[in-house]
Amino acid sequence: MKKLIQSKYSWLLVLAAIVLVNYIASQIHTRVDLTSEKRYTISNATRSLLKSLDEPATITVLLDGDLPAGFKKLQGSTRDMLQEFREIAGNNIQYYFRRPGDNLNDTAKLILIDSLQRMGINATNVRAQTKKGEGEEQRLVYPGIIIEYKDRVAGVDLLKGQSSVDGINSLNNAEALLEYKLANTLDKVMQDSVPVVGYLTGNGEPLNYEVYDLIENTIKPNYGFSMLPIDSVPVIPGFFHAMLIIKPKLGFTESQKLKIDQYVMRGGKVFWLVDKLFATQDSLRRSEGSFIAFDMGLNLDDILFKYGVRINSDIVQDMNCTEIPQIVGMMGDRPQMQLMPWAYFPLLSGNNNNPISKNLDYVLSQFPQSIDTVKAQGISKTVLLATSPNARIISTPAKVELNSVKNKEDLETFTSANVPVAVLLEGQFNSLYTNRISAATKDSLSDMYKAPFLPVAAEANKMIVVSDGDIVTNVVSQQKGPLQMGQNEYTGYAYANKEFFLNCMEYLIGNPGILETRGKDYTLRLLDKKKVEESRSTWQMINLVLPSACIILFAFIYAYIKKRKYQGV
Repeated sequence: MKKLIQSKYSWLLVLAAIVLVNYIASQIHTRVDLTSEKRYTISNATRSLLKSLDEPATITVLLDGDLPAGFKKLQGSTRDMLQEFREIAGNNIQYYFRRPGDNLNDTAKLILIDSLQRMGINATNVRAQTKKGEGEEQRLVYPGIIIEYKDRVAGVDLLKGQSSVDGINSLNNAEALLEYKLANTLDKVMQDSVPVVGYLTGNGEPLNYEVYDLIENTIKPNYGFSMLPIDSVPVIPGFFHAMLIIKPKLGFTESQKLKIDQYVMRGGKVFWLVDKLFATQDSLRRSEGSFIAFDMGLNLDDILFKYGVRINSDIVQDMNCTEIPQIVGMMGDRPQMQLMPWAYFPLLSGNNNNPISKNLDYVLSQFPQSIDTVKAQGISKTVLLATSPNARIISTPAKVELNSVKNKEDLETFTSANVPVAVLLEGQFNSLYTNRISAATKDSLSDMYKAPFLPVAAEANKMIVVSDGDIVTNVVSQQKGPLQMGQNEYTGYAYANKEFFLNCMEYLIGNPGILETRGKDYTLRLLDKKKVEESRSTWQMINLVLPSACIILFAFIYAYIKKRKYQGV
């Protein structure tokens, strides 16, 4: 071996070793995740999902061609993630990178773009280099993925739920959510049946175009759906996996509340989106610039208190809010309108690591009330949405005014921080009606309806309470019809209301293991721009001189060793 190494053909041995190492590396893909946030570690839930594939899933990534640096990084992260998926699932994961519209005529491109939009994949306008050495052009990029499995097709918008004005942070969050979005969509196309969601009616809940986006574009594409008039059934059927109680306007009777209570005790999930006070923008338009928000008498205080929360009779304002048109002056006899921040429409965010609201853009609310958590044995509470540190609470009687912030003194009253507006409750709930209903009622539940009264939930359960029903309603435009939920009709910007709702539903009735992957962190390890500027020359010299110096030093050492070796020959 020593003679072989020292022979003139030793370079062939080195070349063969290099080829062998490269071949082994191409066949065996592995890496060690040394990041503190474990960004490259696939969760056990995702691994189990991938191993359960019984047919190939084809994944087409619409990120190819010349892309800006941020999207190029997202493309690379997606490729790495899919390679990891393929390592786990083998040939049952096939993936390709394509640029939408290549080699298509204009008509075909329009059909393709319409199809992508129907799948929920929307365009992002970016600047991209046309050709090497030439200038830049405005280009539409579709940061999305199409997943095909058996006869089912689903689209994934990688930037959905991210702020369109937050640049590199939005792309970073999109990377953090890659595993969740891929695994969640794959999980849905693999399912032969879907959970059934009920929409409770009978107490003034909206049934018009105000909930069009919620029902037609959000619930129906993802779940089974049915309206349920609460007075039409003696007990809420158990085949409903979750029940939505959205923006009721009429008070609940004890009989109705008992049905909801026992549905919870039997394991049903309830998503409450409740306005305690009546306050709408239409009321402001019809009045002379102000009105009093009044309590609607929903008669839900006791049942919610029993479960662990209290919705207060107040209105929350926040300096972090969206904009509406307001009169800022007059030009002759014509009012001058301008978009101005309106504190009654706060932009809410999650202030913890819960996967429901983490890595999510702001959620738009309208006249929300504050929520207090109260003691309930065995129930844990997690705040999902809250205001910014610059909020205030207007107690009853709550007067709504178009110009509610008049001067500097008013601004100084915005001192309430992180006021809760949405709370997750988890644990073994206790019934409000223990020792409160008659023996005859108990007997009828047990004998006639085969649903014995339960004083305590049969097992641990969960529900979500939001003190603003408008989080899931949509504006109906005279020109465009129903808009997206959470979309500001004046600016056109769509906040993350839809993503928040879907995340809540996924947490309540979806695959909890996959949802946990939303909690991943992607730490942006950016260089300090000030320090980079200050030490630019130093690092340029190091990068230019140090490699050359190392090569020269190696040459001297090699010459010295060779000279010593053959000195006595």
